[in-house]
Amino acid sequence: MPASFLGIRNMRPSGVRVRIAPSPTGEPHVGTAYIALFNYLFALKHGGEFILRIEDTDATRSTPEFEQKVLDALKWTGLKWSEGPDVGGPYGPYRQSDRKDMYLPFVEKIVEAGHGFRCFCTPERLAQMRETQRAAGKPPKYDGLCLNLSAEEVTSRMAAGEPTVVRMKIPTEGSCKFHDGVYGDVDIPWDAVDMQVLLKADGMPTYHMANVVDDHLMKITHVARGEEWLASVPKHILIYRYLGLEPPVFMHLSLMRNADKSKLSKRKNPTSISYYSALGYMPEALMNFLGLFFMQISEGEELLTMEELAEKFDPENLSKAGAIFDIQKLDWLNGRWLREKLTPEQFIARVLDWASENSRLTESLKLAQSRISKLGELPNLAGFMLSSDVGLTPASFAGVKTPPAETLEILQTVQADLEKILEWNVETIEAELRAIGDRLGKKLKFVTPPLFVAVSGSQRSLPLFDSMALLGRSVVRQRLKVAAAVVASMVGSA
Repeated sequence: MPASFLGIRNMRPSGVRVRIAPSPTGEPHVGTAYIALFNYLFALKHGGEFILRIEDTDATRSTPEFEQKVLDALKWTGLKWSEGPDVGGPYGPYRQSDRKDMYLPFVEKIVEAGHGFRCFCTPERLAQMRETQRAAGKPPKYDGLCLNLSAEEVTSRMAAGEPTVVRMKIPTEGSCKFHDGVYGDVDIPWDAVDMQVLLKADGMPTYHMANVVDDHLMKITHVARGEEWLASVPKHILIYRYLGLEPPVFMHLSLMRNADKSKLSKRKNPTSISYYSALGYMPEALMNFLGLFFMQISEGEELLTMEELAEKFDPENLSKAGAIFDIQKLDWLNGRWLREKLTPEQFIARVLDWASENSRLTESLKLAQSRISKLGELPNLAGFMLSSDVGLTPASFAGVKTPPAETLEILQTVQADLEKILEWNVETIEAELRAIGDRLGKKLKFVTPPLFVAVSGSQRSLPLFDSMALLGRSVVRQRLKVAAAVVASMVGSA
C-alpha cells in the first residue's frame, strides 16, 4: 500500500482524520477495540485526528446504557479521541440520532437527480419476496417493483399516508472497481449489489446513508473498518458519486478469528471488553495484544506500550489472513505486564482498583454481611465475585434436584433469554427469570438452584439476582455457557 495511495504525500499530516463508529446495540466487542486501535495508531502515525461517532440509527436496539458502555469500554482501553459525543468538537453532534435533520437534504438530492426512488413495499411483501428468492437458490435482494412508479402515483400514495422508504438505484451493467488499502484492486459486479434503502419510513437514514454523509461532513479522510463491510463499498461509492463527493480511502481489516479460524463470536468465546476488564486483564496488555496484529516484530519484542506500538505500526503491510485471538498469548502478555511493568505499589493499586470496579467489592460485602458468622467465611461465600473460574464439575450440580436434562434446559434457556434484557439490573434480571419459569412451567425455586451453582460454583452464595447484576452480563453469559457444557456432559454420560 504505497504512501501515494494513502494520500499522505498530497496531504498535510494534520489533514488525516479517522474515526471509530460503534453502534450502541450490545456489549462493546473486542473487535471494536481492535478496529479502534488501528484507527488510533493510524492517526498517531500521521499526526492526524481520531474521532468517536455513535451510530445509533437502529432505534429499536440502541440504548443509552449500551452507549455509556461503549464510552466506558473504550476509555478503559486507554484510547483517546479528540472529538466525540462526550467531548464535543467542530463537526458535531457526534451521535447520529442527534443529526437526523442533516440527512434529508442529501437523500432528496439523490431522489431529485433520479438516482433514488420511493418504495411502498410492505414488510410482509419483502419477506415473501426474499423467501421465494431463497427457495429458488438466489441471493435475496430487492426486485425493483417500485422502481418505475410514475411521479403522480408516488405523490398520490404519499398523500394518502402510505408508508414509504427511499431506495438507491443500482447500475444494471458492469461492476464497481475500487482500490482497498488491504485487499488491493477489488471488482464487484453491480448485479451483486442490492437497491439499498437510504431513508427509512420513520425518517431516519439507514447505516449506509448516514455513514457516507457523516464521513463527508466530518471530513474523514480514511475509513478503516472490518472486512465484513467490504461488500458494502459499492453502495457507499455510489452514494458519494450521486452526491458529487470524493470518497475517502478505504481499508478493510481482517476479521478476528478463533484458533480454528471460525469467526470470533460471543456464542463460542467471551468477546465483550467488559469481560476482560472484569477478569482482571490490564488494558495495556489487551491493547498490546491487539496491536501486534498490525506490525511485524521479532521474537522477544512483544511487550510494547502504546507509544511503542505507534512507532512500530505499519499500515502498508497488513495481512488479509484472519487475526487469531489466541487467549493463551493474551494471558502470557498480561502476566508479563503484571510482573514486569508494575512496581509492587502500582500492582497493589491496580488490584484495589479492579476489585472496586463497578462497586463490585463493596456491594458484595454488603450482601455478605447478613450471611456470615465470622469474617473468615467471606472468601468461600463471596470469592466467586472476583474469581475468573468458579471450578465447575459434574459434582458441583450433585445437590440440584432437577435431573441433568432439565437442568441443561434451564441453563440454555436462561443463557439465551438474558440476552434480550436491554437494561441489566436486579429488577430486570428477576423479572426475566420469573418469566422464564412461567414459560418452562416451573416455579422459580426450581429455576434458580442450577443458576446459583453456575454463577457461584456453590449452592450457598450471595443473593442470585444481585450477584448476577454485579458480575455483569458478559461474565454471567460465560459462566452459564461453561455450566451448560458441564451439565451436557452429564446428560451424555447418563
